[in-house]
Amino acid sequence: MVRIERLAGLTPVQRRQAAALALWRWRAPVQAFGWDPEWGVDPDVLASLFRLAAEPAGEQAHHAYGRALAELSAAPLFESEVDPDTVQLVQLELIGGLLAFGELLDAPAPDAVERVVDLSSGLASHLDALVDASFYPHPAQEAHRRHLADQPDRTSGEGYFATRNVAVESACHGGLRTFPASGGLRDTSTGRQLLALCEDFGDELVTTMRWLRRTGY
Repeated sequence: MVRIERLAGLTPVQRRQAAALALWRWRAPVQAFGWDPEWGVDPDVLASLFRLAAEPAGEQAHHAYGRALAELSAAPLFESEVDPDTVQLVQLELIGGLLAFGELLDAPAPDAVERVVDLSSGLASHLDALVDASFYPHPAQEAHRRHLADQPDRTSGEGYFATRNVAVESACHGGLRTFPASGGLRDTSTGRQLLALCEDFGDELVTTMRWLRRTGY
């Protein structure tokens, strides 16, 4: 409820950018790993979708996003049955997020944006569960414990990546309250700072996903 209320307090353009930033947090994990060649997913098309999501809202950008989305949707992946590992699950979830983003471009209602924002939250919690279930200690285990010890208001059982995602999400939504009605995320200093914040989190996700794949997930 807190998230939907926070999104409702943003303008439509700001809500669009909130969804774009939620996707951007997982841009590095999607780009850092190779794709199953049988899926037929073009990494360049994915890169263009992330780029277009950060562009200023407008008819031209929306049409370009729709064309790239149609190209992505033609991949054999969409007619295949897959049994994904951890990395592939993230890739598939992000494709779902990019599709959902295309549906909210014309009318970024709070509930539609919340579905995209929830994607990042769900994936972060999923990684926490995998780390907790691992037979191997995470390389940054002590740093993660110190971080959690400094989060007195966190929900019981919430892990490191979930709390980090909440912090980044809150910072993004707070920064977007000053975001102009026109302009893309890369066109303003605030937007670039928020993208960088999401990228820093994404780099952490990549490191842990590589560790999970190396240790057997």
